[in-house]
Amino acid sequence: MTTTTLWLLALLVCGTGAAPRQLDTTCTPLTCAVILCLRPDCPPPSVLVTGGDPCGCCPACAQQVGEGALCDRTVTTDSKHPSKNSIRVCRFSPDSSHIVSGSDDNTICMWEVATKKLIRSFSGHEESVVALAYSPDNNYLVSGSTYGDLHVWDACFGHGRYLFLEVEGHDLGVTCCEFSPTYGSARNPQSGIANFLLATSGKDNLIKLWIFTAPVGSADVVLKCHNTLPGHSDTVTSCAFNPSGTILASGSLDKTVRLWDPVRGIPLFTIDAHNRFVSCCAFSLDGRLLATGSIDRTVKIWKLTDTSHIMEGLMGYEAPEEDVKPTSSANPVCAMENWTVDDVVAWLATFGLEQYQDRFRENIIDGSELLALTSSDLETILGVAPLGHRNKILRNREVSKMQMVPKSEAKEIKLPDLSSHDELLCPITREIMKDPVIAADGYTYDRSAIQAWLESGKDRSPMTNTVLDHRSLTPNRTLKMVIERFLEQMK
Repeated sequence: MTTTTLWLLALLVCGTGAAPRQLDTTCTPLTCAVILCLRPDCPPPSVLVTGGDPCGCCPACAQQVGEGALCDRTVTTDSKHPSKNSIRVCRFSPDSSHIVSGSDDNTICMWEVATKKLIRSFSGHEESVVALAYSPDNNYLVSGSTYGDLHVWDACFGHGRYLFLEVEGHDLGVTCCEFSPTYGSARNPQSGIANFLLATSGKDNLIKLWIFTAPVGSADVVLKCHNTLPGHSDTVTSCAFNPSGTILASGSLDKTVRLWDPVRGIPLFTIDAHNRFVSCCAFSLDGRLLATGSIDRTVKIWKLTDTSHIMEGLMGYEAPEEDVKPTSSANPVCAMENWTVDDVVAWLATFGLEQYQDRFRENIIDGSELLALTSSDLETILGVAPLGHRNKILRNREVSKMQMVPKSEAKEIKLPDLSSHDELLCPITREIMKDPVIAADGYTYDRSAIQAWLESGKDRSPMTNTVLDHRSLTPNRTLKMVIERFLEQMK
């Protein structure tokens, strides 16, 4: 693990299938803005979600191999889910004595941290459990599933049946749930009634705020929707309260992070700084820093003070959506096989690879030749050495082929640039995946492509060239949902 010591903030970073990494980062003299952008190396995928220990001693990892990992500086313990299905989420209890995990087997398991033994399991969901949150008083557990329902459980005495069920939590599925650390009895635990504020997010593009009430020591729990926060244009993947409970942050597949006032239920600001889907967000313990993680493989750290400073300092990062650059030569939206050399050269400029224009011109690469190019041709004949540049050319060629219209109908249109959606493409075929699956190397491939690879007798990873431990393929349901949405938007 590589660490650069710059200040007193420690982040536990998990990429799509990356092992957790602790990154020491810094706060610069900037008043309010993004102060650091981290791009850690990504080892083979395994980790989905982490839930940090409140005391800061023991990180927890949820993996796609049916195991939860309890780690300290010297010891790592794997706690296996009984069904060995993928674990989608794990969280520590507020007192750090227990850890709970939700799985694709529709159950929740609770382990005792001291003994690292499974002590309880909860059943009741009909689909994968993907969201968990302990109440601030340590007595209750809320869970959400891909079915869209919310369950409330007794976290202390182990009543097997749920205490409350909200069937219509979120259409299409719940993605995250978090309790406010200061609302109601979270601030005054001496009151006779447990009274909390719960935030949930879902695939319906919404954040919902719920009032949680229960007499202390009673199983009579009520969860009532208090407010709905619209604003995101795609699935809300995560939400997090700052330590004072005055700001709620949310991240979404629409590539934005939004800040809300959870008490008044109003939006504060939108951060538009990531190139791809925002997968997670978290506040520092002092509430002055916000970290946002994305599938663009970066973690951005934002310095926050009060709302007025947030509005002022982050304004420069709310960039409008850019149109595809127009080309000065013949319109490249006619049939690709009819493109001239000038059309091809102008097309290269639309996605920022102007440096290869002369080589394409010298080799007289017109539309028909472009259609026949392979990655090897690009490297050996046209001198496109970087693999990323070769993939970008081939990827944009496929996009342009899908978007061809008759020249007579060619007006101002926007071509979707898959350079910001590389995660949708199979690493083998470089085409949009129809049935994404996770192989033993942790990478996601289209099922037909990786099966053909294995059936040809190859036993090494197409990405890392290391020997594959097994041939099992696990469906990547989340990515399949993202691909389906992307294709719907292209229609």
